[in-house]
Amino acid sequence: MAPMERGSMKMPRPSEEAKAAFSKLVADEPAVTLKPMFGQLSAFVNGNMFCGIFGEELMVRLPDAEIAAVKKQGGRDFEPMAGHKMGGYVIVPGDWRAKPAPALALVKKALAHTRAMPAKTAKTKAPAKKTPKR
Repeated sequence: MAPMERGSMKMPRPSEEAKAAFSKLVADEPAVTLKPMFGQLSAFVNGNMFCGIFGEELMVRLPDAEIAAVKKQGGRDFEPMAGHKMGGYVIVPGDWRAKPAPALALVKKALAHTRAMPAKTAKTKAPAKKTPKR
């Protein structure tokens, strides 16, 4: 699937089959949560996204050396919008649902890589600025 075109706000929609297959790939453990991202389904550990689906495609977060290896096998940069590469993420090549073993290995690597990152903390909202009375 090609990235979205500039100016287009139409996101690809994953099928129910893709959502179910993705859910099976993600570790069932307390530190991992599944939630929507980009109108899709993504997996998070310690508040950081480590993999997700974009339409029918699977993307994973990996170190640069691993991303290069996946790209040599036919993967490509993850661009939710054309020209806007999301660094640290790569689209898994091939039909990840037909051959789940290689995809599962990448998801496990993505989880380990992302788990080592500092946990994201909830952003606190700044208090609203008071406008001076005239």
